[in-house]
This record gives sequence, C-alpha cells and structure tokens, in this order.
Amino acid sequence: MEIVTRADRPDLDEQAAVVFRERWPEFIFHDDVPKKYLARVEQFFSRYDIMVLDDEGAVVAGGWGVPLAWSGKTEDLPSGYDDAMVQAVEGHEAGTPPTTLSFMAAAVSSKHDKRGLATTVLSGLTQRAREDGLTHVIAPLRPTWKHRYPLVPMAEYAGWTRADGLSVDPWIRTHQRMGARILAPAARSMVIEGTVAEWESWTEMAFPVTGDYVVPDALNLVHIDRETDRGSYVEENLWVQHA
Repeated sequence: MEIVTRADRPDLDEQAAVVFRERWPEFIFHDDVPKKYLARVEQFFSRYDIMVLDDEGAVVAGGWGVPLAWSGKTEDLPSGYDDAMVQAVEGHEAGTPPTTLSFMAAAVSSKHDKRGLATTVLSGLTQRAREDGLTHVIAPLRPTWKHRYPLVPMAEYAGWTRADGLSVDPWIRTHQRMGARILAPAARSMVIEGTVAEWESWTEMAFPVTGDYVVPDALNLVHIDRETDRGSYVEENLWVQHA
C-alpha cells in the first residue's frame, strides 16, 4: 500500500471520484457550501487530500480534511461539515493559524471492505496533522447506520452501545477504536435545498404532497413544500475528537 496526495497524482482523479461517489447518496453532492468553497479547499489544503493505492497502483481508499482554528472547547465547535469548511478557508485567507485538523470525508472502495483501509486513511491524515503541529483532530461523523433511524435525535443515537461498550454504529466504532471520544451532535452540519423536481430526481422518489419524508440514506427527514416548490434537508452529524 502507498499513500499519495491527489495533487501528486492528478492522473488518478477519475478513479478517486468513483471511490468517493459510490457510497454517498446523490443529494449529498448538492450542498451549496462545497460549491462555493471546495475549489479553495483543494488549492489551500492539498496536503490533507490523500489516496491509498494498492500494489498495482489502483485507488482503493481516500480521504480529506481541513485545518482550522479551534479552542478545544465543545461549545466552540463549528456547527458541522459546512461550517468547518467555511472556517478553514476563511481562516486561511485571514492568516489565522490553525490548531486543529477536521476530517471531512473518508471512503473505501466496496471491493476492498473489511481490510482496515478507513483506519489507514484516518491515520495517514492524523500523522500529517501531527507533523504540522496541529494539536487537535476532530470529525463531524456521518454515522453509517443513522439513516435507518431518521426519527431518532443524534444525541440519543450516539448513546446506543453494544455489550462491549462501543457504539452500535460501525463508523462511530471505527473512530472509537482509534481512541476517539464523542463530543456533541453537529445539529446543522449540512443544508441541502432544491426544487421538488430536483429532490425527486436525486432520490428517485415522488413527493406528491407537502410534508416531511423518510428518504433512503438521509439521516434526518426531508421537508417538501409543494406550494413554494422547495425541498429542504438539514443533516445532523456527530462531532468526535481523536486522542
């Protein structure tokens, strides 16, 4: 296995895109904040955008994060994924020294499950953060199984544990096994809005009346307003901090 940055190997962009998109619902890619900030994230923070290559040089996993200034106090956490991205970019442009790396996403090819590659990605990013003198590592997690319980608040879901004391959720467990502890819900982590037709296209569902809908792979309900022709989704994630 080899770890490289995407900036080092732009020839692998298409492979990396396949790995990153295959497990995410389509609506996730229609958040307006990344549309405004992601180009600058790629420009400023390429060191924290990595891929794992197998022995044949194929992309099998990847992940990225952003450095930002955080006090270490739970009450000072960004509101979630979107806000972490905004704070990182605007902080960099303002010359504010970062103290913290926030993991933003990690993905493993479905052909390479159960090999510990997510841990490889997270460990690789953590090592870079330590080398750069950052003192905290945090993440606004999108728990793997939370979409099965869209009516359950994140704070309650985060407290569900197995007999061994670890979370019932596989993604939370991955972080716990690396020494992470749960901090708090990220109540407004991502906000995605679109027309009713767009939401029907993104989800392959029909939304015939105004109301709140359970949508596959959505962690929370999606609100559809037929009168104003708008659908809105506010996703709650979970902040964790690595040791």
